[in-house]
Amino acid sequence: MTLWNGSYPFYPGPNACFPFDTTRTVIVTIFLSMLATFIIILPGIPSRGRLFWFLRSVLGLFMGAVILNVQFTGDWETGWVQANTSYKSFSHVQVNADIGLHIGLAGLNVTLRGNPVEQINETINYNEHFPWNFGADYDRSYSEGLQKGLPSPILYVAEKFSTQSPCAVHRQYRIAGRYVSLTLWLAFCTWLISILLFSMSILLYGGQMLLLTATLILFSLLLFSTVRNTLRCPIQFGPVSLRTDYGESFWLALATGLLCLLLGLGIIILNSLQPEKLKLIFSLDKSSKEELWDKSCLPAEPSCSAQDGLMVPLGELCHGTATQL
Repeated sequence: MTLWNGSYPFYPGPNACFPFDTTRTVIVTIFLSMLATFIIILPGIPSRGRLFWFLRSVLGLFMGAVILNVQFTGDWETGWVQANTSYKSFSHVQVNADIGLHIGLAGLNVTLRGNPVEQINETINYNEHFPWNFGADYDRSYSEGLQKGLPSPILYVAEKFSTQSPCAVHRQYRIAGRYVSLTLWLAFCTWLISILLFSMSILLYGGQMLLLTATLILFSLLLFSTVRNTLRCPIQFGPVSLRTDYGESFWLALATGLLCLLLGLGIIILNSLQPEKLKLIFSLDKSSKEELWDKSCLPAEPSCSAQDGLMVPLGELCHGTATQL
């Protein structure tokens, strides 16, 4: 095999680029637009319940955005290591690079960043995605990476999660990703129902649905944790190994689940012990409703009294009629 300018011919010239995923950007933009709309109409809310109304809006949008956003993130489990490793197959040239592994519900990303980025006359900055969600073939993506001639560290990490690997973790992560995603979609639906119930002033049932949302989120985290604790092969780069830990999406989902749990329990407890304070938080002033009811009944009183004044006993009516005859 011949060399061409110090590199093997089956390696592409430009670096493989990971396409920018706009899904999370769209989700964040939608929820931020809704928050901006609420801020615009905030001056029209009565000053007595303005603060509680704003807090309810912010917390509700935050919970919905997190539940929907973590579906598409790739940092449920992350790990980094800095090592001296071979850069290309069939070559003894080594580079110093940071190698990262990011595992999500729909696949994994392997990052290779040179330290420094410019080494051996090349720019070492890769971020490759290998999917395992519905309709995706992980082994095919791995084979395409072999055909493109991706750097050896990326292929080495990706091979650990293939179906043919003796580590046997591909099936566990793929099944766990599907069930966690399904559970989070159910949590998003229950969150929507809770928002509708709160808007209709059905506070007890809204708190119960919020409690169910927290249960689904925490159950999804439990599913992912059981898969992560399974034994697997070490990812070794010379004397150092790549170890992973829970990522930002996991901790953000955990915080959201605990927040839903606290809010749901708080609403249920307040509804049973101090319902008046709960109505004050949700801007349900009972005295204002009673005043409106009394005012609505006021126009009927003159008509009722007028009808009473016009009523004549039956005996007098018959006597008057007989006199005229």
